[in-house]
Amino acid sequence: MTAVAPWGENSEDAYDQGLVELGLGDARLIRVEGAMLPLGFEAVPIQDLPMGVLVECHLAVSHCEDGATACAGVAWATATTPEGDDCAIVATLSTDQEFEETEIQLKRNLQRRLASRDLEVAAFDVAVDEVTAGPEHYGVALAALILPNSLLMGRGSTGRVRTTGRVGIRPAELDHKAPAAKVMRPGGRSGSGGSGGSGGSGGSGGSEGDSDFSL
Repeated sequence: MTAVAPWGENSEDAYDQGLVELGLGDARLIRVEGAMLPLGFEAVPIQDLPMGVLVECHLAVSHCEDGATACAGVAWATATTPEGDDCAIVATLSTDQEFEETEIQLKRNLQRRLASRDLEVAAFDVAVDEVTAGPEHYGVALAALILPNSLLMGRGSTGRVRTTGRVGIRPAELDHKAPAAKVMRPGGRSGSGGSGGSGGSGGSGGSEGDSDFSL
């Protein structure tokens, strides 16, 4: 879903007007991060939400003012993993560019998210909107993927553990930790050689220790 509001008195006012136009004006929002959608996700027709409801959503917000232009977009895709599991991916984008360029960038972002997870796309959809702020006013463009029943999707289940693209610390590297710095009391003096010399030596030692610790 998308909505625009070009006549805000300030950016916050424009944002609130945009939420009302989007159908989220009476909801309490949880803005969700990350690309993966809940298992069991499927697109459904737009529905009215009850007042005070707690709603998760992936939301793109783009602000502009005094005749400038802004765009916001959201895209999602259903896909299949190499193991044959079904899943869904989302991407959002906010820009100060024109509609066509924003749509191209958003599609590329969605493609990258699919590729980095080695997913084969089954279906996808893209929604982009553009706003031009009124003279001496503030505007906002909003694009949202709304998940009103996310806790019920897939009956709260999760999928298998996948390690695609994950890089961690190898066990052998845990033996090469950087040395801890010495603790000094407030007003305390360093050892012989003067505070300047001691500080310089300590900085050099920490640097050498850090070089042995790689991720």
